[in-house]
Amino acid sequence: MFKIKLSILLLISSIFLSCTKNNVNHEGVKYSIGYIGGEYYGLILKNLLTNNLSNFGLYDNNSNYRIEASITHSTELFITNIDNTSDRMKVKSSLVVKVYDTRFKCVTNKFSKDVSQFYIFAKSDRYISNNRAEKKIREENTEGLVKNFINNLMVSENRCTKINE
Repeated sequence: MFKIKLSILLLISSIFLSCTKNNVNHEGVKYSIGYIGGEYYGLILKNLLTNNLSNFGLYDNNSNYRIEASITHSTELFITNIDNTSDRMKVKSSLVVKVYDTRFKCVTNKFSKDVSQFYIFAKSDRYISNNRAEKKIREENTEGLVKNFINNLMVSENRCTKINE
């Protein structure tokens, strides 16, 4: 009886393993980094892209596939209740990435995503905690957006969609 149960479990586990599919970069494509917009946070974005692509073995400075990206951050005051006792600052980060094929001069992949977070806003400009919280949230948002882009890039196909963009 024990052998029958064990063989059934082995059969079920082999079925689950055979149903999984791994689409991670079968073509061996590598990417280079082109222009990155966004000033200081663009520099952070470039470093994060380079590090993450290198970690996955997807970075080659001489590649025909060039990543061009820009990141923007915006803040706005967000009042959460009727009494106006809890003011919060909403930090919204937007990442726009295009992957160009330099051989055929076309766009092979586009990625665009927004992320936002809140922090409780201290009522005075003298509190450095506001500036630190905003800076930390912008960096976290940038890192999360880069991870989403890399995950999207690993399973996408590199086909030309628009010529001369």
